[in-house]
Parts: sequence; C-alpha cells; structure tokens
Amino acid sequence: MYKFIFALLGFQLLGLFGAFLGYCIGSSIDRARVYGIGGVNPLGNARRQKVFLETTFVLMGKLAKADGHISKDEISHTEEFIKKIGMTEPHRQVAIQQFKRGAEASDDEISSTLDVFFQVCGQTSQLKQALLMYLIVMALADNNLDLSEEKFLEKIAVRLGYSQTEFKNFVEMIFNQSHFSGNGPTSESSISDAYKALGLTSESTDQEIKKTYRKLMSQNHPDKLMGQGLPEDMIKVATERSQEIQAAYDYLKKHRTEI
Repeated sequence: MYKFIFALLGFQLLGLFGAFLGYCIGSSIDRARVYGIGGVNPLGNARRQKVFLETTFVLMGKLAKADGHISKDEISHTEEFIKKIGMTEPHRQVAIQQFKRGAEASDDEISSTLDVFFQVCGQTSQLKQALLMYLIVMALADNNLDLSEEKFLEKIAVRLGYSQTEFKNFVEMIFNQSHFSGNGPTSESSISDAYKALGLTSESTDQEIKKTYRKLMSQNHPDKLMGQGLPEDMIKVATERSQEIQAAYDYLKKHRTEI
C-alpha cells in the first residue's frame, strides 16, 4: 500500500526518478509492517534460517568447551535442549554436526562464523538478541553459570553490540524469567524475581513497567521472529520466554493494582 502512495508523491515532486525512489521507500515500509524491522520476505528466509541454526550450535559447541573439555552433563543438556525445542530430523542432524564443529573450532573460526552471521542476519537486532538468548538459556540449563562460560558469553555479547552491563542484565532477566516457567512463581522472593525478569526494580513506575513489558513481548513475538529468519522449529524457546514474561508481568499486576 505505502509503495504506491510514496511512488505517487515522489512522481509529483521529482517526476519519474521521484516515483522510483518513493516506490522503494514505500516497499521498505510495507515489508517492515508485515515482517518487522529488518524482516525479509519468506521466500528469502531460507538463507537466514540456515545461518542462524548453524551459528547457534557452533557457538553452543564452543560454549560447552569453554572450560577446556565437554562433560557428559553438557552433552546431555545439549541433547535435551534439541529434544525440547522439537527440531525436525534434518535440523537435528545439522545442529549436532555444527555443535561438534564448534567444540573443535579455533577463536578465528568462531570469529569467521560470526562474520557470516552478521552478513546474513545482522540487519535486525532481534535476531542478534535471539542468538544471545539461546546461548544464555543453554548455559543456564544446569542453573549455574561458571566463570569460563560467562567470559565466553560476554565476549560474544560484546561482539553482538551489547555492553558488559547490558549482558549482565540480560543474564539476570533470563535467569529470573525461568522462575516463572509454567506461568507461575516458584519462590518466596517472587516479587523481586518478577521485577528482575523484566529488567526493572521496585522503584520503576507503572508506566515504565507497561512500556518495558510491551517492548519485551514485541521482541519475542514468534511470528515476528520467524518473519525475520528464525527457524520455525527453534521458535519454542522464544514462545516460552514470552509466556514467562507475561507471567512475571501478571504477577506484578497483582501486587501493583495501579498497572
């Protein structure tokens, strides 16, 4: 719709060149409205999906070996993760292959993998955030983040454009969101956990809480993420995270009646 409106306006202002320029601008707006900022037409998503899948599991393999070796527990956590998200058999085979490749990869090879990711998926901040989210979720699978894992993840986060403070906040948010898995609080400190799950504090205003909640839900919207190139059979983690964010927000609403 917007491509024709902008084409007409461009023609009136600058003639044929203006019409062409307006059509291009309008097309970008139409695409963003349908697939989100940085989104692409589904016909062009296959490349993004392939690169996202491969990058995720290469980095997971490197993460598992961050302390110099891969334990049986880490292999088990990875297998459980793959099973949990319900990957198709072809994607499962690719995931295992890339995990093994990442475990043996040098720092230069990891850097090259990220270069490809930026070339193909780097246009949208939400795919970069989704990549970091998957890695943190994997690292926290045993409810523990050891120093070697934290250093590796922080290095990846900085490469993705996050500051050290943003990375630490992201880890805390994901860790506390897990307390609301199953749509309910699981500890006596649930109010504090709920604030942390949204990246907020008890000093946050009602307006700040609403704004942050809406932003987080938008960032993790399954349809939007798939429109930007997240493989469909990897969407379950983002969906669960949305449910946990919703549960944390609902819990806060019960204790802050003004929201």
